Amino acid sequence: MIQPSSPFPGPPESAVPTAGRGKAIASLCLGLFGLIAWFLPIIGFPTTITGLVLGIKSLNGPRKGMATAGIVLCIIGLVLTTANAAIGAYLGATGQLHFK
Repeated sequence: MIQPSSPFPGPPESAVPTAGRGKAIASLCLGLFGLIAWFLPIIGFPTTITGLVLGIKSLNGPRKGMATAGIVLCIIGLVLTTANAAIGAYLGATGQLHFK
């Protein structure tokens, strides 16, 4: 069956990759949220790791810049979360952390 030609130049709609679009946006959003959530490691770790995985998976997609920005923000959030967890663990282990 012959399909009519499109009046618009470029590849047909079926040739445009759409797999990575949502993942790149999600990675960027989780990276931004991870910069806020780093002070609670129980929230910061899953948020930044999920954003990092989604960003890496969408690097070959059409929104490469968003994926890269999400990866960078998630790495910064992961470093802050890890530092906060390590400082809290140290203070708790040495008995310097008191809740009154």
